[in-house]
Amino acid sequence: MYQRIAYIALVVEDYDEAIEFYTKKLDFTLLEDSIIDEKKRWVMVAPPGAKECCLLLAKAANEQQTERIGNQTGGRVGFFLFTDDFWRDYAKMTEREVDFVRPPTAFEYGTVAVFKDLYGNLWDLIEPNENNKGLIGKL
Repeated sequence: MYQRIAYIALVVEDYDEAIEFYTKKLDFTLLEDSIIDEKKRWVMVAPPGAKECCLLLAKAANEQQTERIGNQTGGRVGFFLFTDDFWRDYAKMTEREVDFVRPPTAFEYGTVAVFKDLYGNLWDLIEPNENNKGLIGKL
């Protein structure tokens, strides 16, 4: 038996501004941008090198969805961006004015800083180290 998580839906206000943020500020790759109808598109982005899972940018279609933009996980970190070079990516993202809300911190499992996406969702930028002892996955 084989299963995998293929997409994670991220509710956004606007397709184009979300694409701009993820591709220009975080260097994600735009995998697909297909028009479904006059209001809906199928938009997928992923970090460079990602093989298993990507974000499906889903434009809010009603008031209930609009209320969730930027707070899909109730204020906790909900997304985890692993990197093979924390300081390279942290410097690049800081230069591009990504909003870091918690500074870089070294833990026994790796180096982490928390940032907000364009809508306020919290993300960990994390470089796991060799001593992570199974607390988090490896790259």
